[in-house]
Amino acid sequence: MAAKAVEKARQFLNDSPAARWGALILIASMMFFAYMFVDVMSPLKSMIEAERGWNSTVFGTYAASEFILNVCGFLIIAGIILDKMGVRFTGTLSASLMVGGAIIKFIGISDWFQATAFCGWLDSWWVALPGSAKMASLGFMIFGCGCEMAGTTVSKAIAKWFDGHELSLAMGIEMAIARLGVFAVMWISPLIAGAFGETVVAPLGFCTALLLIGLIAFVVFTFMDKKLDGELIKAGKMSEEPAPDEEFKVKDLGIVFGSKMFWIVAVMCVLYYSAIFPFQRYAPNFLEECLGVDASTASHLFSFFPILAMCLTPFLGAFISFKGKGASMLMIGSLLMIVCHLSFAFVLPLFPHKWLALLLILVLGLSFSLVPASLWPSVTKIIDKKVLGSAYCLIFWVQNIGLCLVPLLIGALRQSTGGYTVPMLVFSSFGVAAFLLTFLLKIEDKRKGYGLELPEVKDKKEDE
Repeated sequence: MAAKAVEKARQFLNDSPAARWGALILIASMMFFAYMFVDVMSPLKSMIEAERGWNSTVFGTYAASEFILNVCGFLIIAGIILDKMGVRFTGTLSASLMVGGAIIKFIGISDWFQATAFCGWLDSWWVALPGSAKMASLGFMIFGCGCEMAGTTVSKAIAKWFDGHELSLAMGIEMAIARLGVFAVMWISPLIAGAFGETVVAPLGFCTALLLIGLIAFVVFTFMDKKLDGELIKAGKMSEEPAPDEEFKVKDLGIVFGSKMFWIVAVMCVLYYSAIFPFQRYAPNFLEECLGVDASTASHLFSFFPILAMCLTPFLGAFISFKGKGASMLMIGSLLMIVCHLSFAFVLPLFPHKWLALLLILVLGLSFSLVPASLWPSVTKIIDKKVLGSAYCLIFWVQNIGLCLVPLLIGALRQSTGGYTVPMLVFSSFGVAAFLLTFLLKIEDKRKGYGLELPEVKDKKEDE
């Protein structure tokens, strides 16, 4: 009885379901607003082209700018900052970068900026890109640094707060909340733009204000996280200064780079997401042209892609937590993506019906539920906790290379071919390569015993 009383007295803040799920809501809300801002202009591609003189190549360059600084090495630095400084400092920094970048992007698109001499000077060099696009791209670069850093920080924060608890379920719910941001902006952005006289400025300003709320939410989380650290230090589960063998060192990145499983996961990640996020930028315009509908109807149709992912991801995360089969889910998700993009390329143009488009969008949403729900928790099984933050950042870095280059490629192909058939074939090829990598992942998991197919809750019971 005495032992049980001591054990009960030593419960930590994250052992309380209300506390750990409350912490999750705070940090997930930051990502919800971030995902809204990422795609605030996706439903307005036609409008921004008419309003500011952009074309598909310019829009592709703007879309790629989110990832340029990350590809140039910022994400590697972000991983080091995360492992050295912790989730509180890194999360606050990333949220601040998102707000700062959003403000610059808002200024670049604003009517006021178009009348300035500075905008005229920007127009005068590299004339292929208007001054508004240059300024918007600069802001999107800075925002992108914060957004990707925030994504890795949130993953590490969840791994910390749900250690020994429902990790995959928590990650699934966080991703679901983020996906809800995409759904919301696909509806809200055209509505706000229309209410203020068909302008992209109003929805951009609205989403910028929401990012500030996300920053405040994360600051609140930092107080909870500090209290948890205090409890862990007091109980001897954590030291204020890590032991020499536990302290992160830059040379520890060799552990990550030397892992075969890391590279399999990282390459599969870049292939899969390169067929999702760049497509997301162009999907409303693709549906607009393919179905012959207006921009608002097209964005409303595509909004069901993230909403299905939002609904299913928590259930799939719970399934992995209690039943396992994570690697198998990656395989099925990749296969579904191939089917969808091939259908977008050849079937939908022949049968341009809204119900068929919606069906394909829902199947793609199912794919987007299966892969993230199983991919991100698997990293905690293959990488040492000491370098987990760096591992997530390095995976995001590899991913960002594709996310930076693919929008440029798709924009150029769209401009040169005048259609979306070739871009859809490119997206399909990424899916084929990702599907082939899932076989290699399962072989390596079976050989090394990482437990990607095993349930987390079963592992917990065995440890007890």
